[in-house]
Amino acid sequence: MMMRGRFVSACVCVAVCVAAVVGGGVEIDKELPDYKPEQTVGGNLRSVGSDTMLNLVGLWAGSFSEAHPAVRVQVEGKGSSTAPPALLETQAQFGPMSREMSPEEKDHFVEKFGYAPAQLRVAVDCVAIFVNKDNPIESLTIEQLEQIFSVAGPEKLTWGDVGVTQDGWKDRPITITGRNSASGTYKYFKKYACGGNDFKPTVQENPGSSGVVNAISRDPLAIGYSGIGYRTPDVKIVPLAFEQGEEAFSPTVDYAYSGDYPLARFLYLYMNIDKRETIDPLREEFIRLIFSRKGQEAVVKDGSFPLSAKIAREELRRLGLEPNF
Repeated sequence: MMMRGRFVSACVCVAVCVAAVVGGGVEIDKELPDYKPEQTVGGNLRSVGSDTMLNLVGLWAGSFSEAHPAVRVQVEGKGSSTAPPALLETQAQFGPMSREMSPEEKDHFVEKFGYAPAQLRVAVDCVAIFVNKDNPIESLTIEQLEQIFSVAGPEKLTWGDVGVTQDGWKDRPITITGRNSASGTYKYFKKYACGGNDFKPTVQENPGSSGVVNAISRDPLAIGYSGIGYRTPDVKIVPLAFEQGEEAFSPTVDYAYSGDYPLARFLYLYMNIDKRETIDPLREEFIRLIFSRKGQEAVVKDGSFPLSAKIAREELRRLGLEPNF
């Protein structure tokens, strides 16, 4: 079970410095700079990793190519577990992940290169619980998610077992859908929503987040999870509570930053960088774009939540880069 406030310490600066909900949107921290190229760069960049972050990295790549026409960016998103091998085999310069690297993944990297991979926090995300738009469920707890998705719960559950009282729904079985094991969201959800327990064998696995949401849109009895940015009009998001009897919260910007929404997290970008050496101009420019106003506007456009200028400065300095704001 996740403890309340797990995410608060990590994101409290965001809540203070960034922003507020303005007309249903999110305001970018005014201290973040406009992106202005400091160097002329060219060449190839390749990103391999998270499906959750596929669209986001694609937005960054598009903006970067506009600013640097001599650069070609390739983006592949088949799951967070594909990022460490791509970095290990030097097949990619960037490894986006919706979870932190495991100790084993880091150990393999250190064993080969003699130093740890560079880790950057690049956005804030919420893992949303989706049901069909016609489903009357009002809220769920983390314990109920564990019962629904993991082997800790009964083999079969009905919607009545998790609080639906409406006739025509309470006796109907729950269809479970989710991600596959290559996904960082799969591993994150297993740890924080399933208490570390294995998923039930009846979970219908999808290789991508959009596949999860599409399956739920077609099946009125389905429930699943993915990054919040994949929401469509055919599904609805279920508010979550930590425990029975507590208030349930939706995955909004305020509740993500405050820690009231139980499944809020950072999104990460990993790189093979020896911090004893100077980072190359090509990757430096891409990183500066991420931590600019344009880069964090792309985060909002993708459906996630932006970082504060304070965190952006911290991440740049972790790479030995001096912030220009």
